[in-house]
Amino acid sequence: MRHHLRIAGLMLGTAMLPLPAQAQTVQELQRQIDELKAQLQELIALQRARAASAPAAETETAPTRSAAAPVVSAPTQARAVAESTPAAAGQAGTTASAQQSAQVSASPEPLTPTAPPASAPVALADATAADTRAWYQRISLRGYTQLRLNEIIAGDATAPEGQSRLRSPHDSGITDQGGFTFRRIRLVLSGDISDDVSFYFQPDFANSVSNQSNDESREGFVQLRDAYVDWFPGGDHRFRLRFGQSKVPFGWENLQSSSSRLTLDRSDGINSAIPSERDIGVVGYFTPPAVQRVWDRLEEDGQKLFGNYGAFGVAVYNGQGINRRERNNGLMTVAMATWPFALDGLGGAFTGQVLEIGGAAMRNRVQPEVRTGGVSDTSFKDERVGIHAILYPQPFGFQAEWNWGRGPEFDPITGTIETRDLNGGYVQGMARVRNSVLGPFMPYVRWQRYRGGWKASTNAPRLETNELELGIEFQPIEPLELTIAYADMTRREPDERRIGRAEGQLIRTQLQWNY
Repeated sequence: MRHHLRIAGLMLGTAMLPLPAQAQTVQELQRQIDELKAQLQELIALQRARAASAPAAETETAPTRSAAAPVVSAPTQARAVAESTPAAAGQAGTTASAQQSAQVSASPEPLTPTAPPASAPVALADATAADTRAWYQRISLRGYTQLRLNEIIAGDATAPEGQSRLRSPHDSGITDQGGFTFRRIRLVLSGDISDDVSFYFQPDFANSVSNQSNDESREGFVQLRDAYVDWFPGGDHRFRLRFGQSKVPFGWENLQSSSSRLTLDRSDGINSAIPSERDIGVVGYFTPPAVQRVWDRLEEDGQKLFGNYGAFGVAVYNGQGINRRERNNGLMTVAMATWPFALDGLGGAFTGQVLEIGGAAMRNRVQPEVRTGGVSDTSFKDERVGIHAILYPQPFGFQAEWNWGRGPEFDPITGTIETRDLNGGYVQGMARVRNSVLGPFMPYVRWQRYRGGWKASTNAPRLETNELELGIEFQPIEPLELTIAYADMTRREPDERRIGRAEGQLIRTQLQWNY
């Protein structure tokens, strides 16, 4: 405090020096210049003494940097005054205007510290506040809800006992009864416990429980979807370890959130690897800075990305599926890699385009549930390899995935579950219209095919799927997304007690609101 008062006094005294018009002789002008030089030297000495007493504290704050500015300019100003003195001394008969010019050169006005930008101390305070906030102050709550209406307009809505009906393992609302259903009601609670630890918790309130009264189901039950914690041991958030129940890194669209996916459901071929997409385990993700920069650019552009996952992932899980206990004292192992390539260098139509390609592999042994109750006594091989490619729409794009492998499948001839070959995937084209009278919209077309078992259903029934879907997603206002789709399906019902394939056409609608 004393130091600041002394500096203020020196500056005030300097400002009260006689005006140039009051200087009568060159000697009086020289005296004023000498007094100014003495004051400057004292100011420099005081500033150096203070810096030596507390260097760390003084060099880290914006006010100190501002106070140091006069010290840099003071010697320069003194040199300018000294250089002007011989000229004044050699001209005793100098006019009053010449004396005024010399006095202006010696004016202490440049000593006034330049005020620091108003935002500098504010930004520093905000950064400090962000670092010192308690973990419960860094928690966010968000979510989304999907309301659907499916209508079978032609085909096998019903069938005799033992014959397949037009049904899908992804949407229980596809029935001959029609009506509105909630497909998802999700809440996400997430936040940072510390700079290096974050958590994520997501339940779903749109689940049903079967076999209640006379085989009726009940809707609106809560089921755990995600519950995990991320640890960033390196401190730079390039590498993370994830512990808990989370998505398994196999299949690009499996990792993509249902709130972001363009099509209403995931494809049978890719989702059959990890029905419900999740399991309990540990996974490590790594994202190089070059990849993160491309993803950041895509996110800023409003593209539908595949979520908060790395470019490379290696994981171990129980392997029995979501919310199920481990059964065979073994672990599922998964590895994934994906890389986005910016195509700007090709010029022309490729400017702004990004092509992302990658693949994944998994090894597992699974024990499906059986019709007689419980799970199979035998654990079956469940092994796959898959590839994916995505050209983000700018304005046109495409997306494709395929996988091959072996897994459990019910054999209707022997009446037992066996390990059999499987393969399937999809090809999808889409476009993006950013502005219209109806708001942004994205039309799409997707063809999918799958031949193989569905291990999540009782007795791992075989699926035989061919489906063509055409749809369009509108976003009239930011919180609302409306999707209307037409589907031409040929499917085998996911029930080993029914054989053959059903055919039909559907009109499907979904309203999603985000909060």
